[in-house]
Amino acid sequence: MDIIHLLPDSIANQIAAGEVIQRPASVVKELIENAVDAAADNIQIIIKDAGRSLIQVIDNGQGMSKTDARLSFERHATSKIHSAKDLFALRTMGFRGEALASIAAVAQVELKTRRKEDEIGIFIRISASKVEKQETVAIHSGSSFSVKNLFYNIPARRKFLKSNEIEFKNILVEFERVALVNPQITFTLRHNSREIISLPISNLKQRITNLMGGKIAQNLLPININTSFIQIYGFISVPTASKKRGALQYFFANGRYMRHAYFHRAVILAFEPFIPIGDHPNYFLYIKIDPASIDINIHPTKTEIKFENEQMLFQIIFSAVKEAIAVPTLEFDQEKVIDIPSYRGKEIQITPPIIQMYSDYNPFSDKYVYENSQINWKQSCLKNQTNNTEGTAERIKTTYLQYKGKYLILSLKSGIIFIDQRRAHIRILFDDYIKRINHKQGISQRLLFPEKISFTPKEITILPYILDDLAFIGFDLKDLGNNIYSINGIPAGSENIDIIATLQEIIDKILTTSCEIKEEITESLILVLAQKTAINYGNFFSEEEIHTLIARLFSSTSPKYTPDGKLIIFMLSEEELNKRFL
Repeated sequence: MDIIHLLPDSIANQIAAGEVIQRPASVVKELIENAVDAAADNIQIIIKDAGRSLIQVIDNGQGMSKTDARLSFERHATSKIHSAKDLFALRTMGFRGEALASIAAVAQVELKTRRKEDEIGIFIRISASKVEKQETVAIHSGSSFSVKNLFYNIPARRKFLKSNEIEFKNILVEFERVALVNPQITFTLRHNSREIISLPISNLKQRITNLMGGKIAQNLLPININTSFIQIYGFISVPTASKKRGALQYFFANGRYMRHAYFHRAVILAFEPFIPIGDHPNYFLYIKIDPASIDINIHPTKTEIKFENEQMLFQIIFSAVKEAIAVPTLEFDQEKVIDIPSYRGKEIQITPPIIQMYSDYNPFSDKYVYENSQINWKQSCLKNQTNNTEGTAERIKTTYLQYKGKYLILSLKSGIIFIDQRRAHIRILFDDYIKRINHKQGISQRLLFPEKISFTPKEITILPYILDDLAFIGFDLKDLGNNIYSINGIPAGSENIDIIATLQEIIDKILTTSCEIKEEITESLILVLAQKTAINYGNFFSEEEIHTLIARLFSSTSPKYTPDGKLIIFMLSEEELNKRFL
């Protein structure tokens, strides 16, 4: 009896969908790329419930005939490949003919489309690869794809989708990758009836600015290298704009987003002498090359591309980036104009600024950090500590040493304890902010002159999940529209930090760590703030400040480690110490 048989198309399509359509963002990517290939210059994307309920892409491209519309849902149906040699001359986004068939296998799909030369369009409805309806319809020229109830017929796949926050963030990632390489197209993105992004036709630099925020424009250095076989153009950031996390790093090849670890290394090596260790530069680099010299068919999502002569390309990229850093250009197309007052003799009375100093500032005092504390920490410091590090709790004596403003060394009856003072302060602040959030008692310091902060569309999606927590720890933010917020108040004790940079770092960390559970998001937020406001190394404290720090630390439920797992306390017993002198 024969045991090998061909799978039905519906099952084969579902298997293919597992590779091509992994989440709502995959559908968005495929449909937008189809619209780009259709020569559209206006593309609208409408999303509901992060793509679970609806993904609709409307374009004004060339549209399809009745026959093409129907064939587009068949597996391996494509307008881009006629022979094997065409695989080595691809200049379009999609070409395999799997996307629409895969989408139709796992969702309910409706297509309305019309060519400009046709008087009437065609409407097709397909569910789980089965055509349910096909008829003529009046529609503008172009195409409208509606994908409803994604994975409705594969409950296991639908169950493994992440939260709406995470799934919509992934949609934004795919949207950005297409929009960044097509500034000649108008894009609009709406989510749950709210317009998230509206991008007009523009030049490349303006498209980057519109997507990534206005501040990035002043930090971009242009690159434009032409050789006999390759063109590399785009922008890199100035070294001073590098980031610890959340750097914006994009490679594109022939209009397609790609990942390329080897070329990324070329950029990093070029930046290495100019940025601190651990920092990452922003870059938006576009490669134009003969399609015959690349292979884009090595990964289902086509984000990995193999190049001929990669070592040569590495050197070209390295040299181009290094030259751009070394020879920055002056640009005169900035929208902002600096108003330089003219000299008018004795009319202007120039007075030096008055700087108000707080000579009594104490970062560990109740006034600045621990307003809610009702405990006499100096006295409690002398009491026996319970639940301390590995049973070393006992009365803390006043014998101590500060080493280089970094470590506190205390003499105990049973040995010596070493404390990293900055990490101890991070632990204390973290616990304090947690209490504020749990008790919903934010302590805010009003700003005399409110500051403004601008968020990118991707960053703005995170705010609804953290605004309450930010308020509970002392931030007073007001929505001014157009992704701009006013900072009217900040947490007490954070007056000496760059609050805009801190908020930006909070958002970056949440985005880059892909936090999904509310508690994880909250802890990520608080950890960044605690690290920013904690005392720096190099500070020497009075005896009272040391007692306050130690007492606050030992009152923590986790005094031995920082919230991100770094050691705070190290104990050297008298027995271990004696062994050193044997």
